[in-house]
Amino acid sequence: MAKTTFDTNPVLLQTLLKTCEDGKLQLPDFQRSWVWEEERIMSLIASVSRGFPMGALMSLKSKIDTGVVFAYRPIEGVPVEAQRKPEQLLLDGQQRMTSLYQSCMRRQVVSTITAKKRLVKRWFYIDIRKALNSEADRDSAIFAAPEDRKIKENFDKDIVLNLSSPQLEYENLMYPLNQAFNWDSWQEEFGDYWITKGKPEMRDVFKQFKNDVLKNFAEYQVPVIALGADTSHEAVCLVFEKVNTGGKALDAFELLTAMYAAQGHKLRDDWLGDERSDSPDLKLGIQKRLANFGRAAGQAQGVLANVASTDFLQAIALLHTKELRLTAIADPSKKESDWPAVRATRQSLLDLPLPAYKKHCNAVRAGFERAAKFLRQQQIHRVVDLPYQTQLVPLAAIFAEIGDKADYATNNDKIARWYWCGVFGELYGSAVESRFAKDILEVPAWLDGGSEPSTVTDGVLRTDRLLTMRSRLSAAYKGLQALLLRQGAIDFRSGQAFDQTVFFDEGVDIHHIFPKKWCEDQKLPASLFDSVVNKTPLGYRTNRIIGGVAPSSYLKKLEEGRAGPNGQIIEPPIDKAALASYLQTHCIPVPELYANDFDGFMKTRQKLLMELVSRITGHAAPTTAEAAEEGDDIPTSMAHDSGLELIEPD
Repeated sequence: MAKTTFDTNPVLLQTLLKTCEDGKLQLPDFQRSWVWEEERIMSLIASVSRGFPMGALMSLKSKIDTGVVFAYRPIEGVPVEAQRKPEQLLLDGQQRMTSLYQSCMRRQVVSTITAKKRLVKRWFYIDIRKALNSEADRDSAIFAAPEDRKIKENFDKDIVLNLSSPQLEYENLMYPLNQAFNWDSWQEEFGDYWITKGKPEMRDVFKQFKNDVLKNFAEYQVPVIALGADTSHEAVCLVFEKVNTGGKALDAFELLTAMYAAQGHKLRDDWLGDERSDSPDLKLGIQKRLANFGRAAGQAQGVLANVASTDFLQAIALLHTKELRLTAIADPSKKESDWPAVRATRQSLLDLPLPAYKKHCNAVRAGFERAAKFLRQQQIHRVVDLPYQTQLVPLAAIFAEIGDKADYATNNDKIARWYWCGVFGELYGSAVESRFAKDILEVPAWLDGGSEPSTVTDGVLRTDRLLTMRSRLSAAYKGLQALLLRQGAIDFRSGQAFDQTVFFDEGVDIHHIFPKKWCEDQKLPASLFDSVVNKTPLGYRTNRIIGGVAPSSYLKKLEEGRAGPNGQIIEPPIDKAALASYLQTHCIPVPELYANDFDGFMKTRQKLLMELVSRITGHAAPTTAEAAEEGDDIPTSMAHDSGLELIEPD
């Protein structure tokens, strides 16, 4: 990153507020709206009135001659006629400057919020008597009056302070803050009022107030750090996040939105939708379109519901930077050291030019939609069942690039192998950007006959890992349950395959095979019976039948069925051979389950599950000895009295 240049100079507060009013100092469009509470405004005013520091501001000098890089908007409340190209953009200090501009310079009532976030309109005042009392807390001298300038009590029945006219302000010695820099006319009329009342000495009170309090406003200086106009986009983003500690972190989408807006393109409308558009797609926006895509009847949102704006931009950045790299490779004048990297980092998003975004936007949207169809084929229907949210980025980018090639079964099978290797190799949990870059380079080339991608070669599941998967926090845990559905798991009770309709109608979720209560009664350790080896996808009605009894007992109930009080059949009986075939679709060893042989069941099912994973990934599981050679701490038993051992694959 290039070195960032900046100037630091103290500027009179009045001058700063005037530059806001004139439109010379404005906000970058990625700044959020002004939201300060009335109590914070009053506290800030109290600090300025005593000459206490309120902290530095930070601005970015604007490239007026060559075009403003970011879209901009004026400080809230600035007159429309002051609209112009700004000389500087305010990065830090929006809340303070807006609060002071609206309360101290603007002649209109201030819209703010209470501590309970209720919208209110307020005029701000200084109690002259309290401000001159050295024993009083200055904060107590600053107060806010409602829009009608009448402060009331007793459920608004009694007026305790009426400031609805200048004469009443003079009478009560209450100074309006919006005259903080323009006290001459107010002072003159104040003096005339008290002369007619026979108390000319009150003019001395105001004179003291002006010298002790109001001059602090006139002479108040604010340190301003002004970043140079050539400051990089990444530096602006990083600086803004450092100084904006009280707000939501700024992401690349918001910064890019401001950059594109300066070029006339509304990125936020693309993503969130534009109600003014006649096109249903543009009115809905990419975010909602993806969230709704492919959802089943009764399902609130589809599997793409959590795709973020930055995920979408990352997929575009992968395609754009790959295109740049391939162009450089094809140029004989370029050395390999000059070839640009394929990237999906935040910097690559900030460097994404508008023409590249427009070029790839529709293809990437279609890529995410194709990813949703692919996930349904893999029996992943809900966001909660998605192994890795992050893996959607390269998946969508790959589909965007290959287009109709995805329709061929051989290509689809290869992509499925790549996907499951990523899941079971647990490769997309952290430091994923470098893997994204490899994926977009290697997977399309593999489909065209190239070598296996690194995600495929790296994606190996170790046998003992099954024993430590106990919750949805593990991507491989969720992947294994989806893989069981993919290979044709059948519901124990109904004998139905878990297609998309049955999945949602039956409330399919992950449940224990040896019930939790039974395991606890047998004093088995939770670390053992809660592992994925003892879990499988089941419908909610089937899980209720299983209950907390021994497997032999619930299997008998399934075989016998259930009749109502009048002999009507509620649950039909299931042939034992048919039931055994249902169980086998879940990689469940049938004899061990009927015998309530937990140890034998765990050992055999562990092996069957590993065989299932190996079929989809193409990798045989490493043996315990092989894993130990890699330096891993491999347990030699499952911490159970039976001494159940880790199995060795055949």
